[in-house]
Amino acid sequence: MPKIKIRNRWVNYVQKGTGIDILFLHGWGQNIEMMLPCAEHFERDFKVTVLDFQGHGESEEPETAWGVSDFAEALHEFCTQLNIVNPILVGHSFGCRVAFHYASKHPVRKMVLTGAAGLKPKRGLDWYAKTYTYKLGKKLVQMTGNKELEEQLKRNSGSSDYRNATGIMRETFVKVVNDDVRSLLPQMEMPVLLIFGELDEATPLSDGKYMEQNMKDAALIVFEKDDHYAYWHQIHRFNRILDAFFEKERGEQA
Repeated sequence: MPKIKIRNRWVNYVQKGTGIDILFLHGWGQNIEMMLPCAEHFERDFKVTVLDFQGHGESEEPETAWGVSDFAEALHEFCTQLNIVNPILVGHSFGCRVAFHYASKHPVRKMVLTGAAGLKPKRGLDWYAKTYTYKLGKKLVQMTGNKELEEQLKRNSGSSDYRNATGIMRETFVKVVNDDVRSLLPQMEMPVLLIFGELDEATPLSDGKYMEQNMKDAALIVFEKDDHYAYWHQIHRFNRILDAFFEKERGEQA
């Protein structure tokens, strides 16, 4: 697969076809492979591009911890170098966070957001107690200077995505999950199609309903009895829905 240098780091990508640009943005901890079954479906009528985000797949990690806006601006540089103009964005989970930030500053034709992350959940007292206990424990362990014990504490705390990340990407993950896109939703004036799994626990259906209500031209489709990876489990259904949503742009020149 070809690679391109963005912010002094190599980024892995696949690009096929001609026509209107569709840019596919995978979720956290994923890679190009998760979006290829969708991208390949559209390569006859569009120019499709799928990338590994920095620190994912075969792309290099950023040199410092990034927030979502950093990923979005790096994506803009990626698009500029590859002459991707006014694209359609198709994102899953974390990729939707990046899509919101990108679209708030750069032209986008349409967006398809599935299992869209970006709304910070309301926290109960149990969460705050657990977080305070972790931070206190971390501080006490740091005072001992025992790096192995500190790393063990980190591995035993937080989500699986946090535990699986290391170094810069762990710091990046913390920045990413603390980003909230609520203020960006009213800025989304392009048509937006939201697709959520009814049983999604990572990004609950209530998030999709909130997003639909707070964007100018958004519609929500629910995949019944499915979860955060509903688009992947029902890829043929997902592609057929996108076929209809992209009908106007099919075969057009960029």
